[in-house]
Amino acid sequence: MSLALRLFLLAWSALWTLGLPVVLLYLWRRGRKDPAYLAALPERFGRYARPMPGAIWVHAVSLGEMRSAVPLIRGLLAAGHQVVTTHFTPAGRAEALRAFGPEIALGQLQAVWVPLETGWAFAGFFRAFRPAYGLVMEIEIWPRMVFAARARGVPLFMCNAQYPQDSLARDSRGLRLRQQVMQGFAGALVKSDLQATRFAGVGVRNIAVTGELRFDQPVPQAQVVAGQAARLWIGATHRRVICIASAIEGEDALYIQAIKALRQHHAAHDLPPPLVVYVPRRPERFDLVARTLEDAGLRLLRRSALGPAFDPAQWGRVETTPDVFLGDSLGEMYGYLAMADQAVVGGGFTPKGSHNISEALVLGKPVMTGPHVQTIEFPFAEAEAAGVAIKATGGNDLTRLLVANHQPDPAAIAAFVASQVQATDRTLAAIPRLLAAVRPF
Repeated sequence: MSLALRLFLLAWSALWTLGLPVVLLYLWRRGRKDPAYLAALPERFGRYARPMPGAIWVHAVSLGEMRSAVPLIRGLLAAGHQVVTTHFTPAGRAEALRAFGPEIALGQLQAVWVPLETGWAFAGFFRAFRPAYGLVMEIEIWPRMVFAARARGVPLFMCNAQYPQDSLARDSRGLRLRQQVMQGFAGALVKSDLQATRFAGVGVRNIAVTGELRFDQPVPQAQVVAGQAARLWIGATHRRVICIASAIEGEDALYIQAIKALRQHHAAHDLPPPLVVYVPRRPERFDLVARTLEDAGLRLLRRSALGPAFDPAQWGRVETTPDVFLGDSLGEMYGYLAMADQAVVGGGFTPKGSHNISEALVLGKPVMTGPHVQTIEFPFAEAEAAGVAIKATGGNDLTRLLVANHQPDPAAIAAFVASQVQATDRTLAAIPRLLAAVRPF
């Protein structure tokens, strides 16, 4: 370990310890809107009610990471392992509770908060669970987590990992501290040969190429059926339906502009007006997005106004087809996507980068997103080459593409998806090989 990294870790630990009042204030403020942030608060400080020594540790910070981990966790449980999942957001933890309720009841799995980034909080976590090894979903690089695991002799692997080109370029400047932290992992299970080359180039050892786990996510068929029924219920049988999925802050104005332009195009060509299914990324944005859409003059129907279940049979009668069906609920994305002819995936119109495109593709929906696709470099490049995904250069280009309404052959989408599955099996097969090659700490 370099002197610069040692000094950084000391400063990092001091920052988190001294900044605990700020962290608690953040949790309290988030907890005012979502009380789940404050539930089981001792866990964030490394205090856990039910120890589970020898469990496999899966760190899935939020909802998307947890969903990608579900088939992998099912494989671990089927092999007879106990599993502990750690999360930072309520959405990630809630998904673990939803997906693994029976296993939690049987004592085979626990879903807990990840400790705060301090050595003493992680010490409590390792006392309670003494993991056989850990899998960090995607590319969550938390220095204290990495080196606390090393200090305890717990092999910690990046899993379903990719290293976007912009991140690589940024991290390759200066002291390269983030890359030095990456070298603290025991290895990596990565999405593609390109990603393996990038991680190896910054000193990560013990790498296996396993593919994209998100293509193996279980599809809730009941939601798909309900989504198809919802399209009929809302009166869009003969209308074009577009799902704007995971829209984030900074994108709403751009989408509203595209929606209005598309509606004008349809009116000018005597086409039925399109229906837009609009799904904001975070629940904290639901009310704000609703007001923004209504202020733009769009007639709105909120999913939350229809009852607790995504079941059109229980929704009564819709008076008139709205302009926008607002997906202000959690865990129902497959239902929203099933309503649509195509999907626009959010995030790509901001530098934060596009969100997951696999859910739409698995359902046979062609995908559009913005120019910032570094976060989904794999599999976007492959999907674009296959003609099943497109990136718009900006708002005007998004409007142009929506008006053009390019629809790839459904067989091309099915063939692309078929080429991407079974990453779970490859990951489970690679883990013993990586464990056998772990160097002593």
